[in-house]
Amino acid sequence: INHLSANCSTLNIIGEIPLEINVNGIKTTIIADVTTNLVTNLILGSDWIQSNNVYILTPEQRIMIRSRGKEVSTPFATPPLLNYPATLINYITLPPFSEKIVEAKVQPNNMTDVLFEANPRLKNKALFTANALLNIENRTIKISIINATNRQQTLSEGTKLGIVTQVSSTIGVTIPSNYVTERIPEGKACKELIPEGKGANELNNLSFNNTTTLHGKQHQCRECYRKFNTGNELFEHLRNKCYPEEIRQQINKLTEHISDDKQREQILKILWKYGQLFDIRRPSKIDIVLKNAIDTGSHRPVHTPPYRKSNKDQEILRKETEKLLKNGIIEHSTSPWSSPVV
Repeated sequence: INHLSANCSTLNIIGEIPLEINVNGIKTTIIADVTTNLVTNLILGSDWIQSNNVYILTPEQRIMIRSRGKEVSTPFATPPLLNYPATLINYITLPPFSEKIVEAKVQPNNMTDVLFEANPRLKNKALFTANALLNIENRTIKISIINATNRQQTLSEGTKLGIVTQVSSTIGVTIPSNYVTERIPEGKACKELIPEGKGANELNNLSFNNTTTLHGKQHQCRECYRKFNTGNELFEHLRNKCYPEEIRQQINKLTEHISDDKQREQILKILWKYGQLFDIRRPSKIDIVLKNAIDTGSHRPVHTPPYRKSNKDQEILRKETEKLLKNGIIEHSTSPWSSPVV
């Protein structure tokens, strides 16, 4: 039997086991599936709820079971507090455009490793701290804070710098002994992550050839395909001859409010250089070959059920997909991670 989690990913079932669930003296049994990738210790489903006459009383924050004329209940478990405030120990003054390491106090004394997340209110004052994994010593953590303004800023003692969340001191990872290959998809959008030996030389040659080809394309007019020696010559050619009137009007309108002739000319050069961004006559794409890809390891692809569409919507999807394929915006994929639309 395949089970899906809340995000539609498949649970890895490795077996089953009989369990006894005791609710204040009423014993119930269930055959539970054992999985390696469940985010909690146990999930009791509707099969256990229905077979044991379990009532979930949400307003009263408890569950109730009736069995053989006996009625018992147990309250919902209160989840432990996972987030704790980190407050500034001493009054500090930050000069303009400066960085300082400060000490913050954390209340619990039973934590060692924590994840620190910055207080978003500090960002509104242009005070920045990084989210980081930190070690607690004597209920104290050290944080680097940056003043990105041109004025002096002061923080008083007790200012909330952020929150800390307890993290496990150890992380368990199970890797099959026969897993020796990288799960990197093949295709023109990906290259080897760490090339070695001959493969590295071939990759370097490929990169050099691609760079040379790209350099040649950068100095070629996309309208008349004429080649130029420098980018400046190409941009001057596009500006004077090959840009359509709509783009000319749009660029001139964007700069007409600039009264300083020198500044307006500098802005015009930039806009003419990237004038293709204003050309909406046909779709364009970013033609970049990725140098790496996300290694998903041994994790199974996330399963996404097909999105059902009407016949009219299917026809619209088909036409739009064909248009994107024709213009080279998208390409066919056989990736198991794709999300189908039917």
